[in-house]
Amino acid sequence: MSEFAPCPKCKCEYTYPSDSLLVCPECFYEWNPDEVEVEDASSKILDSNGNELKDGDTVVVIKDLPVKGAPKAIKAGTKVKNIRLTDGDHNIDCKIDGFGAMALKSEFVRKA
Repeated sequence: MSEFAPCPKCKCEYTYPSDSLLVCPECFYEWNPDEVEVEDASSKILDSNGNELKDGDTVVVIKDLPVKGAPKAIKAGTKVKNIRLTDGDHNIDCKIDGFGAMALKSEFVRKA
């Protein structure tokens, strides 16, 4: 087993140093081990209060959200269970009772 950190892409254990970078022999990914920790911290998805969200969490909508094509809005206080986190502008995928599948922005919810 290697004394170096595993590859952040493929999790390979057999990484080796090359100058100031680490190299993965399986996927040929090169990275600076000092910058990987900074990238991980910035990839966290936070709710409106600054709490970190994870897959499967339950959240509460904090303001009325109009839904395009629906006769009514999602009301503030609506509880949404079992969320999935995604990349992009709308970073929460979920299912809301009475509306169905929905994509929400994390800034309009708080962790329950």
